[in-house]
Amino acid sequence: MTGRSEPPNGPPENPEGGEDEYRSLVFDESFIRSARMQEFSARERMGEPARAVRTLPEPAAPAHHGSRAAIVLVVLIALAFAAAVYIGFRNPYPQPVTRRAEPLRTTVVSLAPRGAVPAGSPERLYRAAPLSGFRTGGEGINFPSVRRTQNFSDSQITTALAIAKDYLVESSLNPDVLTGQVRRPVEQLLDPDQRGQFERSMSSPADDGLHAATGWLVRFDPAQVELADPGIRVQGTLAYAEDGAGTLEVVSDHTFTYALRPATGPRKEDGASLFTVRRELRFRFDREDLRLHRLELRTAHVQAGPQSCSSGPAGALRPLLAGERADDRGPAPTDPYAAGRPTAALCGTLAPLSAPTPSGAPPQAPPSPQALREYRPSP
Repeated sequence: MTGRSEPPNGPPENPEGGEDEYRSLVFDESFIRSARMQEFSARERMGEPARAVRTLPEPAAPAHHGSRAAIVLVVLIALAFAAAVYIGFRNPYPQPVTRRAEPLRTTVVSLAPRGAVPAGSPERLYRAAPLSGFRTGGEGINFPSVRRTQNFSDSQITTALAIAKDYLVESSLNPDVLTGQVRRPVEQLLDPDQRGQFERSMSSPADDGLHAATGWLVRFDPAQVELADPGIRVQGTLAYAEDGAGTLEVVSDHTFTYALRPATGPRKEDGASLFTVRRELRFRFDREDLRLHRLELRTAHVQAGPQSCSSGPAGALRPLLAGERADDRGPAPTDPYAAGRPTAALCGTLAPLSAPTPSGAPPQAPPSPQALREYRPSP
């Protein structure tokens, strides 16, 4: 009889349809596909303690994260550029206040001789003391020893002294300026704020302390006089001092002596005479002036003679030539009750020079500062 029978070794431990004890260890297909196999290296297998699992690197970030970072970077750059532009147009530090040049204050004193004006040749007249120690032209305008101040360096001080010397040379020694033919060399050295006052002083001079042409420069009437010797004698000093944190003051005190003769008539060899102009000028410089090679002329104190007190020093100097005498009239009368600009005409007496040194005698040494002060014409 055929039929089902027990196997030779007996019935199976887990009959068909029964629970398989390994069923929990059977992995489905999705689990197998997602599993990652990792083989450890020999060092990892020998290490102690051995790592059961090695951390795998993180998967790469999605592409949209990189584009977001690029956008953020562009925005930051734009903000930085906008901030730089804003700071450039709106400086958080206060800007320095622009300083305007003050008007020039002038005092011009005519010096009248006590007698007739001495005559002679230029060579003989220039041998009189103290003129024998004077130098010729720009050689008589010398710099002092330069030492830096708190706010200005040696080079800046030297530049200021050089500009002041240029002004003295152009306004006192330039033959074209002396005869009134040009004035541009003097004007271009002035601060632009003072050029309007300068132009009014040249076109409409007045003895009001503000618009005397002879306060700005030395000028003669070319129809009356001319230079008998181009070698003008000069003696004086330059000094400087700091005038505040941003300005430098230079003071010049020089005596200029000119040998003159009549512009018309016979030219005699011994028909020349001397005319002396002492100019004490105060200049002011800031750093912008030093950079642009210009200056501000603050005050001008001028003494000039021989000339009559009534000649009027406003427009041009009117020297008395060889053999001439000053008139008996004093300065023009001033009415303090009259309306209009006040006048500032002054007059003094010119002290005579000593006798000329004989021809061939050795020149005298330059006068000391004390002797130079004593030579100052008495008012």
